[in-house]
Amino acid sequence: MKGYAAVTGAYWAFMLTDGALRMLVLLHFYTLGFSPLQLAWLFVLYEIAGIVTNLSAGWLAARFGLALTLHLGLGLQVVALVALTRLDPAWAVGTSVLYVMLVQGASGVAKDLAKTASKSAVKLLVPEGGLFKWVAALTGSKNAIKGLGFFVGAGLLAGLGFEAALGTMAGVLMAVLIAVLAFLPAGLSGGVKGTKFREVLSSDPRINWLSAARTFLFGARDVWFVVALPIWLSATLAEDGAERAAFLVTGSFMALWVIGYGAMQASTPRLLGKGSVGKALAWAGILAALVAGTAAAHAAIPGQAWPVLVGLMAFGLAFAVNSALHSYLILHFAGAKRVTMDVGFYYMANAAGRLMGTVLSGLCFQLGGLGLSLGVSAAMVLISALALTRIPERPLPA
Repeated sequence: MKGYAAVTGAYWAFMLTDGALRMLVLLHFYTLGFSPLQLAWLFVLYEIAGIVTNLSAGWLAARFGLALTLHLGLGLQVVALVALTRLDPAWAVGTSVLYVMLVQGASGVAKDLAKTASKSAVKLLVPEGGLFKWVAALTGSKNAIKGLGFFVGAGLLAGLGFEAALGTMAGVLMAVLIAVLAFLPAGLSGGVKGTKFREVLSSDPRINWLSAARTFLFGARDVWFVVALPIWLSATLAEDGAERAAFLVTGSFMALWVIGYGAMQASTPRLLGKGSVGKALAWAGILAALVAGTAAAHAAIPGQAWPVLVGLMAFGLAFAVNSALHSYLILHFAGAKRVTMDVGFYYMANAAGRLMGTVLSGLCFQLGGLGLSLGVSAAMVLISALALTRIPERPLPA
Protein backbone atom coordinates (compact mmCIF):
# COMPACT_ATOMS: atom_id res chain seq x y z
CA MET A 1 0.00 0.00 0.00
CA LYS A 2 2.99 2.35 0.42
CA GLY A 3 3.77 1.73 -3.23
CA TYR A 4 0.15 2.48 -4.17
CA ALA A 5 0.32 5.75 -2.20
CA ALA A 6 3.58 6.81 -3.88
CA VAL A 7 2.27 6.12 -7.37
CA THR A 8 -1.03 7.86 -6.62
CA GLY A 9 0.73 10.97 -5.27
CA ALA A 10 2.90 11.27 -8.36
CA TYR A 11 -0.10 10.79 -10.64
CA TRP A 12 -2.07 13.45 -8.73
CA ALA A 13 0.72 16.00 -9.21
CA PHE A 14 0.94 15.23 -12.90
CA MET A 15 -2.80 15.51 -13.50
CA LEU A 16 -2.99 18.83 -11.65
CA THR A 17 -0.59 20.34 -14.19
CA ASP A 18 -2.31 18.53 -17.07
CA GLY A 19 -5.69 20.08 -16.27
CA ALA A 20 -4.20 23.51 -15.62
CA LEU A 21 -2.23 23.44 -18.88
CA ARG A 22 -5.32 22.59 -20.93
CA MET A 23 -7.28 25.51 -19.47
CA LEU A 24 -4.33 27.89 -19.81
CA VAL A 25 -3.83 27.09 -23.49
CA LEU A 26 -7.53 27.13 -24.36
CA LEU A 27 -8.35 30.46 -22.71
CA HIS A 28 -5.08 32.20 -23.62
CA PHE A 29 -5.42 31.47 -27.33
CA TYR A 30 -9.13 32.24 -27.30
CA THR A 31 -8.23 35.78 -26.15
CA LEU A 32 -5.77 35.98 -29.06
CA GLY A 33 -8.66 35.49 -31.50
CA PHE A 34 -8.23 31.82 -32.47
CA SER A 35 -11.33 30.22 -34.02
CA PRO A 36 -12.95 27.12 -32.45
CA LEU A 37 -11.44 24.87 -35.13
CA GLN A 38 -7.97 26.41 -34.64
CA LEU A 39 -8.32 25.84 -30.89
CA ALA A 40 -9.19 22.20 -31.54
CA TRP A 41 -6.06 21.82 -33.69
CA LEU A 42 -3.93 22.89 -30.73
CA PHE A 43 -4.89 19.65 -28.99
CA VAL A 44 -4.88 17.29 -31.97
CA LEU A 45 -1.23 16.20 -31.68
CA TYR A 46 -1.76 15.76 -27.91
CA GLU A 47 -4.38 13.10 -28.68
CA ILE A 48 -2.48 11.55 -31.61
CA ALA A 49 0.53 11.20 -29.32
CA GLY A 50 -1.72 9.36 -26.88
CA ILE A 51 -2.63 6.72 -29.46
CA VAL A 52 1.02 5.93 -30.20
CA THR A 53 2.31 6.41 -26.67
CA ASN A 54 -0.15 4.10 -24.95
CA LEU A 55 1.00 1.19 -27.10
CA SER A 56 4.65 2.12 -26.61
CA ALA A 57 4.23 2.79 -22.87
CA GLY A 58 2.70 -0.63 -22.29
CA TRP A 59 5.67 -2.28 -24.00
CA LEU A 60 8.18 0.06 -22.31
CA ALA A 61 6.78 -0.67 -18.84
CA ALA A 62 6.72 -4.42 -19.51
CA ARG A 63 10.33 -4.43 -20.70
CA PHE A 64 12.00 -1.80 -18.49
CA GLY A 65 9.67 -1.45 -15.49
CA LEU A 66 6.87 0.83 -14.35
CA ALA A 67 9.17 3.17 -12.42
CA LEU A 68 11.14 4.28 -15.50
CA THR A 69 7.91 4.88 -17.41
CA LEU A 70 6.54 7.10 -14.65
CA HIS A 71 9.81 9.04 -14.34
CA LEU A 72 9.88 9.70 -18.09
CA GLY A 73 6.30 10.97 -18.02
CA LEU A 74 6.93 13.44 -15.20
CA GLY A 75 10.19 14.69 -16.72
CA LEU A 76 8.73 15.21 -20.18
CA GLN A 77 5.85 17.24 -18.75
CA VAL A 78 8.34 19.60 -17.09
CA VAL A 79 10.06 20.06 -20.46
CA ALA A 80 6.72 20.79 -22.18
CA LEU A 81 5.74 23.42 -19.61
CA VAL A 82 9.08 25.20 -19.96
CA ALA A 83 8.92 25.02 -23.77
CA LEU A 84 5.57 26.82 -23.86
CA THR A 85 7.10 29.80 -22.06
CA ARG A 86 9.24 30.35 -25.20
CA LEU A 87 6.19 31.08 -27.34
CA ASP A 88 6.68 34.45 -29.08
CA PRO A 89 3.56 36.66 -29.43
CA ALA A 90 5.10 38.16 -32.59
CA TRP A 91 4.94 34.84 -34.45
CA ALA A 92 2.39 34.35 -37.22
CA VAL A 93 -0.77 32.43 -36.33
CA GLY A 94 0.33 29.37 -38.34
CA THR A 95 3.71 29.27 -36.62
CA SER A 96 2.12 29.63 -33.18
CA VAL A 97 -0.39 26.85 -33.88
CA LEU A 98 2.36 24.50 -35.09
CA TYR A 99 4.61 25.23 -32.11
CA VAL A 100 1.83 24.75 -29.56
CA MET A 101 0.71 21.56 -31.32
CA LEU A 102 4.24 20.15 -31.01
CA VAL A 103 4.55 21.08 -27.35
CA GLN A 104 1.07 19.71 -26.61
CA GLY A 105 2.12 16.53 -28.40
CA ALA A 106 5.05 16.19 -25.98
CA SER A 107 2.65 16.76 -23.10
CA GLY A 108 0.36 14.06 -24.50
CA VAL A 109 3.26 11.60 -24.57
CA ALA A 110 4.09 12.54 -20.97
CA LYS A 111 0.50 12.05 -19.80
CA ASP A 112 0.15 8.59 -21.27
CA LEU A 113 3.51 7.40 -19.98
CA ALA A 114 2.44 8.45 -16.49
CA LYS A 115 -1.09 7.06 -16.86
CA THR A 116 -0.08 3.63 -18.16
CA ALA A 117 2.47 3.22 -15.38
CA SER A 118 0.07 4.36 -12.65
CA LYS A 119 -2.96 2.36 -13.77
CA SER A 120 -0.94 -0.81 -14.34
CA ALA A 121 0.65 -0.50 -10.90
CA VAL A 122 -2.79 -0.86 -9.29
CA LYS A 123 -3.15 -4.47 -10.46
CA LEU A 124 0.30 -5.29 -9.08
CA LEU A 125 0.14 -3.42 -5.76
CA VAL A 126 -3.38 -3.63 -4.29
CA PRO A 127 -4.68 -6.52 -2.14
CA GLU A 128 -6.49 -9.42 -3.82
CA GLY A 129 -10.25 -8.97 -4.07
CA GLY A 130 -10.20 -5.18 -3.87
CA LEU A 131 -9.50 -4.33 -7.49
CA PHE A 132 -12.80 -2.54 -8.23
CA LYS A 133 -12.45 -0.38 -5.11
CA TRP A 134 -8.81 0.58 -5.57
CA VAL A 135 -8.89 1.29 -9.30
CA ALA A 136 -11.99 3.44 -8.74
CA ALA A 137 -10.19 5.31 -5.97
CA LEU A 138 -7.15 6.04 -8.17
CA THR A 139 -9.18 6.99 -11.24
CA GLY A 140 -11.71 9.05 -9.30
CA SER A 141 -9.14 10.96 -7.27
CA LYS A 142 -7.07 11.57 -10.40
CA ASN A 143 -10.00 13.16 -12.18
CA ALA A 144 -10.90 15.27 -9.15
CA ILE A 145 -7.32 16.57 -9.10
CA LYS A 146 -7.44 17.25 -12.85
CA GLY A 147 -10.66 19.18 -12.27
CA LEU A 148 -8.90 21.25 -9.64
CA GLY A 149 -6.24 21.84 -12.29
CA PHE A 150 -8.83 23.53 -14.56
CA PHE A 151 -9.59 25.98 -11.78
CA VAL A 152 -5.88 26.47 -11.00
CA GLY A 153 -5.09 27.09 -14.66
CA ALA A 154 -7.84 29.69 -15.07
CA GLY A 155 -6.83 31.34 -11.79
CA LEU A 156 -3.12 31.43 -12.67
CA LEU A 157 -3.90 32.92 -16.08
CA ALA A 158 -6.03 35.64 -14.54
CA GLY A 159 -3.60 36.33 -11.68
CA LEU A 160 -0.08 35.74 -13.04
CA GLY A 161 -0.34 35.67 -16.82
CA PHE A 162 0.57 32.92 -19.26
CA GLU A 163 4.36 32.64 -18.87
CA ALA A 164 4.51 33.01 -15.09
CA ALA A 165 1.79 30.39 -14.66
CA LEU A 166 3.72 27.90 -16.79
CA GLY A 167 6.96 28.54 -14.90
CA THR A 168 5.25 28.02 -11.54
CA MET A 169 3.78 24.69 -12.61
CA ALA A 170 7.10 23.48 -14.04
CA GLY A 171 8.87 24.21 -10.76
CA VAL A 172 6.29 22.35 -8.67
CA LEU A 173 6.31 19.30 -10.92
CA MET A 174 10.12 19.20 -10.94
CA ALA A 175 10.05 19.00 -7.13
CA VAL A 176 7.59 16.11 -7.35
CA LEU A 177 9.83 14.28 -9.83
CA ILE A 178 12.79 14.57 -7.43
CA ALA A 179 10.65 13.18 -4.60
CA VAL A 180 9.44 10.28 -6.76
CA LEU A 181 13.03 9.40 -7.73
CA ALA A 182 13.84 9.20 -4.04
CA PHE A 183 10.80 7.39 -2.66
CA LEU A 184 9.18 5.19 -5.34
CA PRO A 185 9.33 1.49 -4.33
CA ALA A 186 12.14 -0.49 -5.93
CA GLY A 187 9.72 -3.33 -6.77
CA LEU A 188 8.32 -1.37 -9.72
CA SER A 189 11.68 -1.13 -11.49
CA GLY A 190 11.88 -4.62 -12.95
CA GLY A 191 10.88 -5.66 -16.46
CA VAL A 192 11.03 -8.64 -18.80
CA LYS A 193 13.84 -8.08 -21.29
CA GLY A 194 12.48 -10.42 -23.96
CA THR A 195 9.13 -8.64 -24.34
CA LYS A 196 8.35 -8.04 -28.04
CA PHE A 197 6.57 -4.90 -29.23
CA ARG A 198 4.09 -6.91 -31.34
CA GLU A 199 2.76 -8.45 -28.11
CA VAL A 200 0.97 -5.21 -27.20
CA LEU A 201 -1.88 -6.05 -29.61
CA SER A 202 -4.54 -7.96 -27.73
CA SER A 203 -5.99 -11.26 -28.94
CA ASP A 204 -8.73 -11.24 -26.28
CA PRO A 205 -12.09 -10.23 -27.84
CA ARG A 206 -13.31 -8.93 -24.49
CA ILE A 207 -10.48 -6.39 -24.41
CA ASN A 208 -10.99 -5.45 -28.06
CA TRP A 209 -14.74 -4.80 -27.73
CA LEU A 210 -14.27 -2.98 -24.42
CA SER A 211 -11.63 -0.82 -26.11
CA ALA A 212 -14.07 -0.01 -28.92
CA ALA A 213 -16.70 0.97 -26.36
CA ARG A 214 -14.15 3.16 -24.59
CA THR A 215 -13.28 4.92 -27.87
CA PHE A 216 -16.83 6.15 -28.42
CA LEU A 217 -17.51 6.81 -24.73
CA PHE A 218 -14.69 9.34 -24.51
CA GLY A 219 -15.44 10.73 -27.95
CA ALA A 220 -18.96 11.42 -26.62
CA ARG A 221 -17.54 13.47 -23.78
CA ASP A 222 -14.85 15.40 -25.63
CA VAL A 223 -17.06 16.39 -28.57
CA TRP A 224 -18.64 19.01 -26.29
CA PHE A 225 -16.09 19.23 -23.46
CA VAL A 226 -12.82 20.20 -25.18
CA VAL A 227 -13.78 23.27 -27.23
CA ALA A 228 -17.54 23.66 -27.58
CA LEU A 229 -18.62 24.12 -23.96
CA PRO A 230 -15.78 26.34 -22.64
CA ILE A 231 -15.93 28.67 -25.66
CA TRP A 232 -19.74 28.81 -25.67
CA LEU A 233 -19.86 29.41 -21.91
CA SER A 234 -17.09 32.04 -21.93
CA ALA A 235 -18.74 33.90 -24.82
CA THR A 236 -22.17 33.74 -23.15
CA LEU A 237 -20.87 35.02 -19.81
CA ALA A 238 -18.66 37.73 -21.36
CA GLU A 239 -21.47 39.44 -23.25
CA ASP A 240 -21.49 42.24 -20.67
CA GLY A 241 -17.73 42.83 -21.12
CA ALA A 242 -16.54 40.99 -17.99
CA GLU A 243 -14.04 38.78 -19.80
CA ARG A 244 -11.80 37.92 -16.84
CA ALA A 245 -14.79 37.00 -14.68
CA ALA A 246 -16.10 34.84 -17.54
CA PHE A 247 -12.78 32.96 -17.63
CA LEU A 248 -12.92 32.28 -13.89
CA VAL A 249 -16.54 31.12 -13.99
CA THR A 250 -15.83 28.89 -17.00
CA GLY A 251 -12.74 27.41 -15.37
CA SER A 252 -14.66 26.93 -12.12
CA PHE A 253 -17.49 25.07 -13.84
CA MET A 254 -15.07 22.84 -15.76
CA ALA A 255 -13.22 22.18 -12.50
CA LEU A 256 -16.40 21.36 -10.57
CA TRP A 257 -17.56 19.09 -13.38
CA VAL A 258 -14.35 17.05 -13.35
CA ILE A 259 -14.12 17.06 -9.53
CA GLY A 260 -17.70 15.80 -9.28
CA TYR A 261 -16.98 13.24 -11.98
CA GLY A 262 -13.92 12.04 -10.07
CA ALA A 263 -15.79 11.83 -6.76
CA MET A 264 -18.54 9.80 -8.43
CA GLN A 265 -15.96 7.45 -9.95
CA ALA A 266 -14.45 6.80 -6.54
CA SER A 267 -17.94 6.13 -5.11
CA THR A 268 -19.06 3.74 -7.87
CA PRO A 269 -18.05 0.50 -6.05
CA ARG A 270 -20.21 1.53 -3.06
CA LEU A 271 -23.08 2.44 -5.40
CA LEU A 272 -23.02 -0.74 -7.52
CA GLY A 273 -21.38 -3.35 -5.28
CA LYS A 274 -19.93 -5.40 -8.13
CA GLY A 275 -18.81 -4.51 -11.63
CA SER A 276 -20.21 -6.20 -14.73
CA VAL A 277 -20.68 -5.69 -18.44
CA GLY A 278 -24.45 -5.60 -17.97
CA LYS A 279 -24.21 -2.71 -15.53
CA ALA A 280 -21.95 -0.82 -17.93
CA LEU A 281 -24.55 -1.28 -20.67
CA ALA A 282 -27.39 -0.06 -18.46
CA TRP A 283 -25.50 3.06 -17.46
CA ALA A 284 -24.62 3.77 -21.10
CA GLY A 285 -28.38 3.96 -21.75
CA ILE A 286 -28.81 6.45 -18.91
CA LEU A 287 -25.93 8.53 -20.29
CA ALA A 288 -27.43 8.66 -23.79
CA ALA A 289 -30.77 9.83 -22.39
CA LEU A 290 -29.11 12.58 -20.34
CA VAL A 291 -27.10 14.09 -23.19
CA ALA A 292 -30.09 13.91 -25.56
CA GLY A 293 -32.20 15.70 -22.93
CA THR A 294 -29.54 18.38 -22.53
CA ALA A 295 -29.47 18.95 -26.29
CA ALA A 296 -33.27 19.30 -26.31
CA ALA A 297 -33.17 21.79 -23.43
CA HIS A 298 -30.52 23.86 -25.19
CA ALA A 299 -32.62 23.94 -28.37
CA ALA A 300 -35.74 24.96 -26.43
CA ILE A 301 -34.02 27.74 -24.40
CA PRO A 302 -30.98 28.69 -26.53
CA GLY A 303 -30.07 31.88 -24.66
CA GLN A 304 -29.86 30.34 -21.19
CA ALA A 305 -26.80 28.68 -19.70
CA TRP A 306 -28.34 26.99 -16.67
CA PRO A 307 -30.26 24.16 -18.45
CA VAL A 308 -27.07 23.14 -20.23
CA LEU A 309 -24.95 23.31 -17.08
CA VAL A 310 -27.45 21.29 -15.03
CA GLY A 311 -27.78 18.69 -17.78
CA LEU A 312 -24.03 18.35 -18.21
CA MET A 313 -23.47 17.97 -14.47
CA ALA A 314 -25.93 15.07 -14.52
CA PHE A 315 -24.13 13.71 -17.60
CA GLY A 316 -20.86 13.90 -15.65
CA LEU A 317 -22.19 11.73 -12.83
CA ALA A 318 -23.48 9.03 -15.20
CA PHE A 319 -20.32 9.27 -17.30
CA ALA A 320 -18.25 8.69 -14.14
CA VAL A 321 -20.08 5.43 -13.41
CA ASN A 322 -19.54 4.28 -17.01
CA SER A 323 -15.85 5.18 -16.88
CA ALA A 324 -15.30 3.45 -13.52
CA LEU A 325 -16.92 0.26 -14.79
CA HIS A 326 -14.74 0.32 -17.92
CA SER A 327 -11.59 0.92 -15.86
CA TYR A 328 -12.41 -2.03 -13.63
CA LEU A 329 -13.29 -4.33 -16.52
CA ILE A 330 -10.01 -3.75 -18.36
CA LEU A 331 -7.94 -4.63 -15.29
CA HIS A 332 -10.15 -7.65 -14.63
CA PHE A 333 -9.78 -8.89 -18.23
CA ALA A 334 -6.02 -8.10 -18.45
CA GLY A 335 -3.64 -11.02 -18.00
CA ALA A 336 -1.34 -10.78 -14.98
CA LYS A 337 1.76 -11.28 -17.15
CA ARG A 338 0.75 -8.69 -19.77
CA VAL A 339 -1.19 -6.16 -17.71
CA THR A 340 0.82 -3.14 -18.91
CA MET A 341 0.34 -4.10 -22.56
CA ASP A 342 -3.39 -4.78 -22.22
CA VAL A 343 -3.85 -1.52 -20.33
CA GLY A 344 -1.74 0.31 -22.92
CA PHE A 345 -3.85 -1.09 -25.76
CA TYR A 346 -7.06 -0.09 -23.97
CA TYR A 347 -5.86 3.45 -23.31
CA MET A 348 -4.71 3.70 -26.92
CA ALA A 349 -8.40 3.27 -27.78
CA ASN A 350 -9.22 5.88 -25.12
CA ALA A 351 -6.84 8.32 -26.81
CA ALA A 352 -8.37 7.58 -30.22
CA GLY A 353 -11.77 8.54 -28.81
CA ARG A 354 -10.37 11.74 -27.36
CA LEU A 355 -8.77 12.60 -30.68
CA MET A 356 -12.04 12.03 -32.51
CA GLY A 357 -13.94 14.06 -29.93
CA THR A 358 -11.40 16.89 -29.96
CA VAL A 359 -11.53 17.39 -33.73
CA LEU A 360 -15.32 17.07 -33.81
CA SER A 361 -15.66 19.50 -30.89
CA GLY A 362 -14.15 22.34 -32.89
CA LEU A 363 -15.78 21.29 -36.16
CA CYS A 364 -19.29 20.73 -34.77
CA PHE A 365 -19.21 23.96 -32.77
CA GLN A 366 -18.09 25.93 -35.81
CA LEU A 367 -20.78 24.34 -38.03
CA GLY A 368 -23.73 24.05 -35.68
CA GLY A 369 -22.85 25.42 -32.25
CA LEU A 370 -23.18 23.60 -28.94
CA GLY A 371 -26.42 21.91 -30.02
CA LEU A 372 -24.71 19.95 -32.80
CA SER A 373 -21.91 18.93 -30.43
CA LEU A 374 -24.45 17.54 -27.95
CA GLY A 375 -26.35 15.68 -30.67
CA VAL A 376 -23.18 13.98 -31.93
CA SER A 377 -22.36 13.10 -28.32
CA ALA A 378 -25.64 11.22 -27.93
CA ALA A 379 -24.96 9.23 -31.11
CA MET A 380 -21.47 8.27 -29.86
CA VAL A 381 -22.82 6.99 -26.54
CA LEU A 382 -25.21 4.70 -28.42
CA ILE A 383 -22.34 3.31 -30.52
CA SER A 384 -20.38 2.68 -27.32
CA ALA A 385 -23.33 0.75 -25.92
CA LEU A 386 -23.54 -1.38 -29.08
CA ALA A 387 -19.87 -2.37 -28.64
CA LEU A 388 -20.58 -3.46 -25.05
CA THR A 389 -23.30 -5.82 -26.27
CA ARG A 390 -20.60 -7.85 -28.05
CA ILE A 391 -18.87 -8.69 -24.75
CA PRO A 392 -20.24 -11.91 -23.18
CA GLU A 393 -21.72 -11.35 -19.72
CA ARG A 394 -19.78 -13.21 -17.02
CA PRO A 395 -19.87 -13.04 -13.23
CA LEU A 396 -17.05 -10.72 -12.16
CA PRO A 397 -15.62 -10.48 -8.64
CA ALA A 398 -15.85 -7.20 -6.75
